[in-house]
Amino acid sequence: MSERLVLIGATGLVGMSLICEARNFTNVRLTALSRREAPLPPGARMEMIIADPANWPGAIADMKPDVLACALGTTWKLAGKDEQAFRAVDYGLVVQCAKAAAHAGTRQMVAVSSVGADANAKAFYLRVKGEMENALKKMDFARVDILRPGLLRGARGGERRTGERLAMMASPVTDLMLHGQYRRFRSIKAEDVARAMLALAGEKAEGRFVHDNDGILRAPALTLAKRRIKPTRGALAD
Repeated sequence: MSERLVLIGATGLVGMSLICEARNFTNVRLTALSRREAPLPPGARMEMIIADPANWPGAIADMKPDVLACALGTTWKLAGKDEQAFRAVDYGLVVQCAKAAAHAGTRQMVAVSSVGADANAKAFYLRVKGEMENALKKMDFARVDILRPGLLRGARGGERRTGERLAMMASPVTDLMLHGQYRRFRSIKAEDVARAMLALAGEKAEGRFVHDNDGILRAPALTLAKRRIKPTRGALAD
C-alpha cells in the first residue's frame, strides 16, 4: 500500500536528495511544497506545488498526507543573522505545518533535526532544534521520527559557510577519530538521510523515535526488510 508523503524543505540539501531517492521507493507517492521552482531529476515520480510558505499549512490540510516529511531549515546567513528570523523558519514554520498535518489526520511526522539538539542547550541553533523536536513530539501524530544527523555531506552550493566547507573537507580524517558516544558527530551523506526518511515513511509502530547517525544508516535495510518491500536499484546503495 502506497503512502502519500508531503515534503517541506524540498529545495535544500536533504530535500533535493529525498526527491532523487524517491525514485527508488515505489511505496511512496511524493508531493513537495516549495516557495520556488527547482529542477527535478530525470525520472522523478512526484509533483511539486509552488506556494508562499504562509499558505503551506492550508495546502497540507487540504492534501491530508499520510506522512509529513520535514527537511526544512534556514541558515544564520540567510536569516540575516537575526535570531527571530531564524526561529520563524526552523521552529515557527515547521510547527505550523506540523499542526496543520496533525489536525488533518496525518499519521506520521518524519523530521530532520541536528545532532546535539536540546531545548536547554546554550547554543541558539541547537536550542531551537530541541524546542522544535519537543513541539513535534507533543502533537497528535501516531508516530514521530526525528533524525539527528551529524555534519551533512553533499553539494549545497553557495549556502554552505566557510567553516562548514572546511569541516566537510576534513571529515574523512575527523570521522575516524570519533568513537563510542562521539560517533553521532560523524559526517553523513545527505542521500543517506533522505533514504532513511523514505524508508521510515509508513512504519506502523506507534511512538516517538530519535535516530542518530547509526540509526539513520540502518533504517533503510531494517524497515524495508521488516515490511518485505523490495526496493528498486539504488535504494540501499552505499
